[in-house]
Amino acid sequence: MNEPLLAVKSLKVHFPVNVGPFAGAKEFVRAVDGVSFTIAPGETVGLVGESGCGKTTLGRAIVRLVEPTDGQILFEGEDLARLNGSALRARRRKFQMIFQDPYGSLDPRAKVGNIIGEALDIHRLTPDAAARRQRVESLLADVGLDPSHAERYPHEFSGGQRQRIGIARALAVEPKLIVCDEPVSALDVSIQAQIVNLLRDLQQEHGMAYLFVAHDLAVVLHLSRRILVMYLGRIVEAGEARITCRSPRHPYTQALISAAPVVDPDSKRRRIILAGDVPSPIHPPGGCPFHPRCPFAVARCKAEVPALREIDSGHWVACHLAEQTAPQ
Repeated sequence: MNEPLLAVKSLKVHFPVNVGPFAGAKEFVRAVDGVSFTIAPGETVGLVGESGCGKTTLGRAIVRLVEPTDGQILFEGEDLARLNGSALRARRRKFQMIFQDPYGSLDPRAKVGNIIGEALDIHRLTPDAAARRQRVESLLADVGLDPSHAERYPHEFSGGQRQRIGIARALAVEPKLIVCDEPVSALDVSIQAQIVNLLRDLQQEHGMAYLFVAHDLAVVLHLSRRILVMYLGRIVEAGEARITCRSPRHPYTQALISAAPVVDPDSKRRRIILAGDVPSPIHPPGGCPFHPRCPFAVARCKAEVPALREIDSGHWVACHLAEQTAPQ
């Protein structure tokens, strides 16, 4: 069996929070709390969950824009969590990130050619100015923009065009993995489809892997082979995307899928309304983190943290009652 491109093992990201203005003790926001998964070369893995569940923090920790508290981030067998300085900078060519906000992620004072070409300069990927210009123009063409746009500034583009610039910037160093942090959520629906199709086409052409962070299950299904469902900093369900969405076994996944819009007005799919709000990541509940909102919770759920276990081939669930909560 081939080694995974990325193997995340027991990753934790905890942010300290001051208890009071004069207190020295600190509490911690457990944004990511013991996450493990793998991504194979050329594979797309979708990461879904409610806002605030830790998806973006997990993605940023993988590319070391956020410092991990504990755990391993093995990229091609090397632990990125242990790298710093020039060693980390050298590895960054192999993994990149596309950000959610196409407006805030581009330097408004820099021309598009310099935004895309900066990484080429850092990693010394072009021998001279002419080769650099040619590479930038080629990247713009790859993402569906006119090569002459290299001389323009970000404010001269629409949101969809800016996101294409962000994609070109990520592609510039020919990475093996791209973390896509909700890259279409800030765009109009018609533009979303264009960007999703562009990402799919670029993957087929260049063969890189994606960790695709989203809250739209339809988008995730369109791109992803496997899906990870995250709740309160933990993975609660993982498996092949279509099987997981067709037969979800965790009550949280079932609620997420029931909330997705349905085109068919005669659909008889039952809507699941969860009680309460997401608990505080500073003081998460004991036992299963989902038990305060779970309609199936029993005494064991309040006392014992469920392990992520394989209930079917390739289908993993962190729920004591996974066998009893299968959808009818």
